[in-house]
Amino acid sequence: MKRFVGIITALLLIVGSLSFAGTAQASEMGVFNVQSPTIIARINTADAKRKELVKGKLDLNNSDVREFRKLPGFYPGLASKIIQNAPYNDVQDVLDIPGLSSSQLERLQANLDEFFITDVEASMNAGGDRYNPGLY
Repeated sequence: MKRFVGIITALLLIVGSLSFAGTAQASEMGVFNVQSPTIIARINTADAKRKELVKGKLDLNNSDVREFRKLPGFYPGLASKIIQNAPYNDVQDVLDIPGLSSSQLERLQANLDEFFITDVEASMNAGGDRYNPGLY
């Protein structure tokens, strides 16, 4: 039985490769027009945005609340205020958030070098994903 399956497999490989070679030759001769199949790939915009991110820094316009845990005193209160007042055009804009306490303002000033800005990506901001990114 194993030998029979092996023979059938070999025959299918040979016939398949011959038919492929025949199609290519017929196309070159102009017998019929064969176009290569088009592969449609969907681009995951969130993954594309992550490639832009600077390793170790937080994007004020796209980072979710959990990413602020690495900074002492930011998670969850100050991180939520930062997210609620986005988008920002400049890192310094984060200092203009209304209702900051003096200690929150000091924490922000001390950590400005931990932030950077990119354009807002809808896939990273839609549906409250910045508050609940679905990581459980």
